[in-house]
Order: sequence, then C-alpha cells, then structure tokens
Amino acid sequence: MRDRSARSALVRAVHLGGARTRAELAEDLSLNRSTVKSLVDDLVADGLVTEHPSSGGGAGRPSLVVDPVASAVWVLAVDAAVDWVTFSAIGWGGETLAEIEHEAGAGRSPDQLVDRIVAAAADLTARVGTSPRAVCVAVPGLVRSADGMVRVAPNLGWRDVPLGRSVGDAVGVACVVANESDLGVVAEHTRGCARGVDDVVYLFAEFGVGAGIISAGTLLGGSGGYAGEVGHMRATRRGRRCSCGSDGCWELSVGQEALRDALGLAGPARPAALARAIADVAARGGTLPDAYVEDLATGVCTIVTMVDPRAVVFGGLFADVLGVPSVMEHVGAAVHDCLVGRQQGVALHVSGLGRRISVIGASELAFAQILPRL
Repeated sequence: MRDRSARSALVRAVHLGGARTRAELAEDLSLNRSTVKSLVDDLVADGLVTEHPSSGGGAGRPSLVVDPVASAVWVLAVDAAVDWVTFSAIGWGGETLAEIEHEAGAGRSPDQLVDRIVAAAADLTARVGTSPRAVCVAVPGLVRSADGMVRVAPNLGWRDVPLGRSVGDAVGVACVVANESDLGVVAEHTRGCARGVDDVVYLFAEFGVGAGIISAGTLLGGSGGYAGEVGHMRATRRGRRCSCGSDGCWELSVGQEALRDALGLAGPARPAALARAIADVAARGGTLPDAYVEDLATGVCTIVTMVDPRAVVFGGLFADVLGVPSVMEHVGAAVHDCLVGRQQGVALHVSGLGRRISVIGASELAFAQILPRL
C-alpha cells in the first residue's frame, strides 16, 4: 500500500471509528506499526489529530490513542425539508460543532434557500473559527447526481433548480446535493444500525415516500441519480392523482396522507401529530387498519424482491409505524415468506438516528469528497 493510499485509509478509519490506538489502526488496516507511526506523526503535524496515552491497564507501555481534531476540518450539512431546515457544522470524526435549526421549511423559493445557506455558513464559520471545506444539501426530490440539479421536488414546488451550482458559487466551496432517502441510507451504513452491511435499503416516509439503496457497498444511483423513488411505484391500476403527475403511486397508499386517514385524524397530516397518534396505538397494544398494513407489506416485499438486501431500515414515519409490534410482525412475516426473503433472511430495523439522519448522511457525503485529500 502506497503512503498516499495508506494515509487515506487511515484518515477514513479515524473519521468513522473515532479515537483509536495506534495498535488498533495497524491491525484494522493491516499496516505495520512503524508505518502507522509515520502517518500519525504527519497528521499531528498537520493539526488533524492529537495523541494521548491509552487509559487501558495492560502491562507494558500503553499504546497512544489517535484522536481527530474535529474543528480542523468541517463540512456544512443542510437538511432542506418541507417542515424545517437544519444547518449543521460537522467536524471530521462526525462531531457536531454547531447547529442552526429553523422550523420554517425550505419553501417555494430556491433563491431564498440559497440566501439562508449563505447566512448559516457565515454564522457557523464565526462560531467554529474556520470555514467549511464542502457543503451537502439534502432535498426531498429527484436530484441529478452529476451536477446537483433538482429536477423535480413536488412537495416544494421546485422543477429544474440548479441548486448545486447556486450553493457552490454562493458559499465558495464544492456543493453536493442529494435526495434525502439516499442520504438516509448513507447515514445508516456509516453511523447507524446498518453499519458494515453492504446491501441495505432505507425506506423513509414523511410528506413523500422514498428509498436509499446501497448494493455491494455502493450507493445505487441509477443512470441519472434517480434510483429509489419507490413512493412512485405504481401500486394499483387506478388511483388518485399523485403530486408527481401519475396515478396509483405507492405513497398514496402508505404515505403521510394515507397514514392520517388510517389513523382517523382530521386536519393537516403533520408528522409530529401522526407520530404521537401512532405511539398511542402502540401503547394500547393496537394496530393499524389491515388495508394500510397490507399495502405497506406488499410494497416492502416488492422492493426486497427487486434489490435482495440483507437489511431494510425504516425511517421517518415508517420508523413509527414499524415500532407498532403487530405491524412489524406482519411486515416481517410477509418479507420472510417472499422468494428472496426465504433464501437467506432479511433483517428489519427501525432507525435510531431520528430527525438528524439526513444531516448525518449529508455530512458523510460531503466528507467523501474531501477525506481522500486530507
């Protein structure tokens, strides 16, 4: 392994694994200790890590612990959701250095969002003391991976918005834009319950329904970056008109509005109110209507059959829904009875990353652009 590639591997190991001893790094990366010492010495000189003696009580001289200096390199992660926007300064190693939360959503004006990102970048820079190295913005829509063009975000009313270029030019650093579900699966794969699982699907529901897919350790984007729009699978021959312009989309059967109807709620289907109602159902030992649960199970089985994952992680409102034991049992039984599920089993998990999942995924995608150069 060349020094440059060895350094990159070590930097990534420290970023994802946090504080590690030199001995652990040498073993995990299959490097000799003298190489690790030389690489770590260089990182210390560059101000990227510090070292301190291990607190372990073993015999002999303790191995030095390599600890990332989070503020030395940070990225701006933006979750531009319908109901809120979060701006996070995430340091390398995954530490949140500072954060700004707005309960006002991304809004109908992309230009105003860009202005908000610029203002947040300036505020966070003042707090951290250095500027971000990269930006990643999570959006609820179709994003062209090549240039960060938001082709359509139905719940924001956006179409053909060059968000990547606009934010990059305004902030002055490279900007990546990605679909929130894609970032969800990145977060689960690097920091969540699917860590180390190289074939995983993340299913997410809020205003819409989407999926992020990692296959053989690689984010599945498709030819244009639009893979994973499972909410717009046609689930019925005829149905209500979806915001995307098609009929019979799956999210009309299992998404936010369908969940509101299943719970018998009146008024706007706000995620927080829906989550509380679902929690009440679970606390009573109840379940959701059979039609809703069956439509959910059918869609999950379809996705499992197409993708062949080792794990499916449910986030957003789906995390609340699958938190109802009877629903998890029904969906689990359906998945384990389908052709692919019978072969080697598919683990079903409820995400533990909560509302921060898009921010976590955005930071990891941003760091993927800069870690090789550290």
